[in-house]
Formats: sequence, C-alpha cells, structure tokens
Amino acid sequence: MNYTEKQNNKVYILGKILTKAVFSHEVYGEGFYEMTVSVKRLSGQGDILPVTISERLIDDKKLDVGSTLCAVGQFRSYNKISDGKSRLMLTVFVRELCDEQYEQNPNSIALYGYVCKPPVYRTTPFCREIADLLIAVNRAYNKSDYIPCIAWGRNARFVKNLAVGEKVALSGRIQSREYTKKLSETESKVMIAYEVSISRLAAYDNVDNFDLLSDFGDKTNNLDQKRRII
Repeated sequence: MNYTEKQNNKVYILGKILTKAVFSHEVYGEGFYEMTVSVKRLSGQGDILPVTISERLIDDKKLDVGSTLCAVGQFRSYNKISDGKSRLMLTVFVRELCDEQYEQNPNSIALYGYVCKPPVYRTTPFCREIADLLIAVNRAYNKSDYIPCIAWGRNARFVKNLAVGEKVALSGRIQSREYTKKLSETESKVMIAYEVSISRLAAYDNVDNFDLLSDFGDKTNNLDQKRRII
C-alpha cells in the first residue's frame, strides 16, 4: 500500500463492544472477525457500527463484550449476496488498536475519492437541505471502497453541483440509522444503514488548503508520521 492509499481513508473510533467477535473469513491464512461497537456522538446519542478485526490484533487483547475498543483503521465496503441480490456492506476495518484513548471526537473519518454517482439533492418538509453522495476511494491491489455520504445545508448545496468523476476530500463521522424496508403488502423489516455524515468537504483542486488529518490530532502518528496529502 503506497502513501496515498494510506492517507485517503482514515477512521478513528472509541466505543463499547456490544457483541462477541465472530469469525468472518480468512485471507492468506489470516482470520478476520466481526463485532459491533457502540460509539457515542458528541450529542450523547450513539451509533452502532460494524467492525472487522484481524486475529493477530486480538490474540493478546481482551476484547470482551462491554470492554472498550479504541482503534484506527479504514471504512471499507464489500458486496454480499443475499436472496439472490448483491448488497453493499460496510465495515470499519481495524488496522491498529490504540492503547491510549483520546479526548477528541470518538468517531472521526477522513476520506478523499471520486464521485461515482450523480448526487441526490432534496429538502425536508422543514426546508432542511440534504444531499446524498457516493464516492469511490482507492485501495491497494486495484480495489476500491464505495462509501455513501450525506451532506447538510451549505455542504449539500456544494455537493449537488458535483459531477461524476470529480475528486473530493471530506471529513466527518460514521453514522448508523434505522429504516423500515417493505418486503410485501403485509411484511416489513427494520434495517440499518451506514453512511458518513459530512462536516467538511472540498474539491480536490483545493485540497492543499484542507487539512483532513487535523480531525485526528496526533492519534495517527503511529501509523504514519507525515501530515500531508499527495
């Protein structure tokens, strides 16, 4: 993984483990486990986030239900076939566990990538402006992660004018929200969606004046000492 690929997708979370780590899959002999973690917002509400972690990181750690997880990683996507249909799944992929807990925002994400679908702009009945954005973030081995994002107010007005293929930089937090999916005339199911709630963004042409990593303070220094974006 080159320097750019390490910088274009960074996540920091600090929260309480809600579910036991369950084996998910194996890559080149390395096992990966999944769990859910509750991360509090600054408002006091919580987001329930899916987390994927390597067995080599949990071998000597006590990651029991109810304990605290402090981690740095990436927000990744993958496709899962369910009922014959492909569904986009999202997870916080842990790259390193933190021994020190930071007093800053316990849920921080910084991304830059390409707009891969026309943004969807709308207003609520209370005249609040919202825009949905899907960006593709490059990953090693010619892979990409497809990350749904949501912008509000002035950011939504900026997003609605973005064209497919444009490159943007953004920061914010990962949020979870419940919605009801109608399965038939008599049956429905409560689902959980995950997305990045954007707090700041800029077109890539202006990224030199946009310090994505400032949201992370010094917590990513152990992953990379450089504080810039190529």
